[in-house]
Amino acid sequence: MTWALQDAKARFSELARRAERDGPQRVTVRGKAALVVMSEEDYAALIRRRTRKPLAELLRKSPVAGLTLDLSRSKDTGRKVDL
Repeated sequence: MTWALQDAKARFSELARRAERDGPQRVTVRGKAALVVMSEEDYAALIRRRTRKPLAELLRKSPVAGLTLDLSRSKDTGRKVDL
């Protein structure tokens, strides 16, 4: 749901309840999106996602990180098919 700033200020308790019950609530200032009010649970989940390690770092620490891979390709072009 989207709230105008003056409505969000006047009905802050309702805004907070809806953020907990229904999820993040957007607040606009002069018609433009300005901020989001969310529950502590939603915020904690957002922070957990942000603190995940990058894929490249996980691959570098992988047990197979030092293996040499054979990346050569076969020169076989397949079989002939009559069309």
